[in-house]
Amino acid sequence: MNGKGLKEGDHVVFSFLPACGHCRWCASGMQNLCDLGAGLLSGGRWDDPTDVRLHLAGTGEPVGQMCGISTFVQTTTVSADSAVRIPDDIPLDKACLVGCGVGTGWGSAVNSAGAGPGHTVIVMGVGGIGINAVQGAAHAGATHVIAVDPVELKRRKALEFGATDAVASMEEANELARGLTNGQGADSAIVTVGVTTADHVAQAFGAIRKAGTCVVTGLGRVGDVGLPIAISELTLFQKRLQGAMFGASNPNWDILRQLQLYREGVLKLDELVTRTYSLDEIQQGYQDMHDGKNLRGVIVY
Repeated sequence: MNGKGLKEGDHVVFSFLPACGHCRWCASGMQNLCDLGAGLLSGGRWDDPTDVRLHLAGTGEPVGQMCGISTFVQTTTVSADSAVRIPDDIPLDKACLVGCGVGTGWGSAVNSAGAGPGHTVIVMGVGGIGINAVQGAAHAGATHVIAVDPVELKRRKALEFGATDAVASMEEANELARGLTNGQGADSAIVTVGVTTADHVAQAFGAIRKAGTCVVTGLGRVGDVGLPIAISELTLFQKRLQGAMFGASNPNWDILRQLQLYREGVLKLDELVTRTYSLDEIQQGYQDMHDGKNLRGVIVY
């Protein structure tokens, strides 16, 4: 047993962001910003980054665990801070999806964008994250959900996951949103592009109405700085530019909430998995992702 009540045999989902439960952020309902997140890329234990849990068989060479979990291994050891116990009846090959991509996209729409009934929402980039922002916006009651992606497969899939429209460019999305809102623009635009650039953010920012929200979920290159947006537009139109980490989720609650939605047939998880791969097919999985051939690939051991 441990502080979270986990025991041998429990089914769990690994959250890519740990939650200690007692730092300032966890205690104030922002588990996605837990202080333990500072060690996500260290490869070691939260309390001692030099101490790694895994070693290569034969050589004993230390192997770092990205985000503290290591999902490309058949057996792993993780901190209880990264594990969320789930009901035993939920298939693990579907439950694994809510440990990162589903919550990030869904929460970007529901939590960060504040999508609601009657809203017009643009989702820019409809891959493994954006497709769930589409689901989240639809669940929240948005009247118009406009999916934007240059890949035809993803546009077609977006319509199956709740999008009312699917277009190939932000120019088309902007024009469509203004046509639907008497020229005002979208209530929110969510950027879920794989490698987000300043221009992506500027396009989304320009597509929202006065007092609208631009949510930036996609991660840009760490060294990139600066956004080509007018400060006057930010101020005079009272627009909001909002970052979103894990969709502003609280893993210990939102993972279970999303799985309950799945049980009730509201949240689509089965349909997200375009293809499954064995562990030795990882390279093919990455290639398919880059080639735009799947929404989500899952490794089955």
